[in-house]
Amino acid sequence: MTAIKMLIRYAALALASVILLVSCQPMPPSGNGNISMGGADHRLTANEYKIANFADGSPEGFWARNDRGNGHPFNCSFSNKNALISDGLLTISLTENNGSYVGAEYRTHQKYSYGFYSVRMKAAKCPGVISSFFTYTGFPWDEIDIEFLGDDTTRVQFNYYTNGIGHHEYLYNLGFDASEAFHEYAFDWQPDSITWYVDGRSVYRATKDIPSAPGQIMVNIWNVADSNADWAGKFDDSGLPVNAQYEWFGYQSAK
Repeated sequence: MTAIKMLIRYAALALASVILLVSCQPMPPSGNGNISMGGADHRLTANEYKIANFADGSPEGFWARNDRGNGHPFNCSFSNKNALISDGLLTISLTENNGSYVGAEYRTHQKYSYGFYSVRMKAAKCPGVISSFFTYTGFPWDEIDIEFLGDDTTRVQFNYYTNGIGHHEYLYNLGFDASEAFHEYAFDWQPDSITWYVDGRSVYRATKDIPSAPGQIMVNIWNVADSNADWAGKFDDSGLPVNAQYEWFGYQSAK
C-alpha cells in the first residue's frame, strides 16, 4: 500500500470515529428545558414504600373532601360519600344529583417533599371528566400532576405549577387504554427536575422552574366547565356515574 493510500485510509477512519462519537451524544434539551424520554431507566414501587395500600383497608392519615368544590374550571361539588374503600380498592366517583354534579377528592393530611411518588390506578373514561394523582401545596401554589382527560384515556397528561405558574402540559401516548386496566404511574421530584414514569419506565422529564414547596398527596375526579371542552372534551353526563379506581399510593423520600 502506498503512503498516500495509507494516509487516505487513516483519515477516513478518523472521520468515521468522529461521526460515531457525535451521533452517540445525548440530544440537548428542548428550549423549554423539558425532555421527552424513551424509557431510559426502570423503577417500580417496592411494597415498603406503599403508604396507602387499599387491600389493607382504610389507611391512616388520609381524608375525603366534603364541600362545594373549587369553582371554575371545576363543575361539581365534592362528597366524601363518593370516595369509598371496598374490595381492596379506593373508588372515587362522579355522579349526578338533581341536576348538579358531585365528584370526589381524597388526600393526605401530611405534606411531602422531594421524592418518588407513585400510584397504581385505573382512569375514568367519560368526555369532560378528569381523574388524577398529584401533589398540591395550597399557598404558595406548587403542584405536580398526573391527569387523565376522559375523552381520550390512551394518553396521560403531565403538568406542574410553580408559585401559581403552569402551562407545562405534556401529553404522552400510552399505547394502551388507561381506563381498561390498572397500571403504575409515578414521578420522581428532585430540586432540579421532575421525571414521570409509566409502568416503571421513565417517559418525560422537566428541568425548568421546578416547584419546591412540600404538598399533600391527592387524587380526585371532576367534570370540566363547558369553557374547557377543548381541553378534556365536552362533558357528557349520559356516561354517569363514572369512576376511577386505585390499588395503592407510594412515596419514597429523596436521599
